[in-house]
Amino acid sequence: MSDIGDWFKNIPFITRYWFAGSIAVPLIGKLGLISPMYLVLWAEAFFHKFQIWRPVTSTLYFPVGPGTGFLYLVNLYFLYQYSSRLETGAFDGRPADYVFMLLFNWLCIVITGLMMDMQLLMIPLIMSVLYVWAQLNREMIVSFWFGTRFKACYLPWVILGFNYIIGGSVVNELIGNLVGHLYFFLMFKYPMDLGGRSFLSTPQFLYRYFPNRRGGVSGFGVPPSRRPAPQEQGGGGGGRHNWGQGFRLGDD
Repeated sequence: MSDIGDWFKNIPFITRYWFAGSIAVPLIGKLGLISPMYLVLWAEAFFHKFQIWRPVTSTLYFPVGPGTGFLYLVNLYFLYQYSSRLETGAFDGRPADYVFMLLFNWLCIVITGLMMDMQLLMIPLIMSVLYVWAQLNREMIVSFWFGTRFKACYLPWVILGFNYIIGGSVVNELIGNLVGHLYFFLMFKYPMDLGGRSFLSTPQFLYRYFPNRRGGVSGFGVPPSRRPAPQEQGGGGGGRHNWGQGFRLGDD
């Protein structure tokens, strides 16, 4: 048990609480301590009965059973791996920026879920984080099951197909990928690659609760560096960014 405790304590701070919540809330529903009907997202209950906890619990809850247990464990693994890699890589020492990314993605997913009558939001949020990691490490060659190898930028779409095989749906994964792409485009691609204005910035109050720090673990990928303005470039563009190093699926 001490080994499990040490492993849990070594999970990055924000990922640790997200990971723990994604275990605790499904367990509460499974044991019947709270009825699962109060944990999912229902627009009518949210708007008309003011059950304002539903957007949060629906992001952490998943109905674990004989037909869904494997899908749940696979996505829990993705949460642990890719949230940890982002928090200690591109967002190393910047917890407020990472919290803002999660909040932005979560808000977009909740709005989409209310519009599309989606009750479970765990997989979309996990996939949005995985998508951001894949774009920041897009040139990295990753290994998937059965020895398949491909660039990291294709990983979200491979997992979309994989989850379709074991779960029978791609809506959750597709929404997660699209939300992750929206964040990546607005935060990195448009202002840094295309020279546009920055539409997203971390609110100052988050820095008060999650101040920047130094001396973390890094090396799993960094945001693309800003390109010089067009008038400062010596010739026709076409240069590419160093998207940072990645890792192989399954590495410890």
